[in-house]
Amino acid sequence: MKGKRSEKLTKQFVGPYKVKGIVSSNTIKLKLPRSIRIYPVVNVSRVQLYKPQVKGQKKIPPKLVIIKEKKEFKVEKILNKRMV
Repeated sequence: MKGKRSEKLTKQFVGPYKVKGIVSSNTIKLKLPRSIRIYPVVNVSRVQLYKPQVKGQKKIPPKLVIIKEKKEFKVEKILNKRMV
C-alpha cells in the first residue's frame, strides 16, 4: 500500500490556525492554507487552544564529546537497566 499514511506516525495536532467564525454552538470555521485539503468547518471537540512554548521548556540536546576523533554524547545518568 504505497502512499498510505500510518495512523501511529501522523501528528496528533496541526496548526495553529485562525478561527474565521462560529457556525453554530459546537462548530467553527477555520482559516486553512490551500495545502490542507479538508473542509474548514470542524467540531469544537477537534480544536485545542494554542499554547506557545516557553523558552525554558525546550529540550536541550546533550553536549558532544570528542573521543579519538569521533563525536560521541556524554552520558549524564543511567535511568534503567535490564539483565538478560
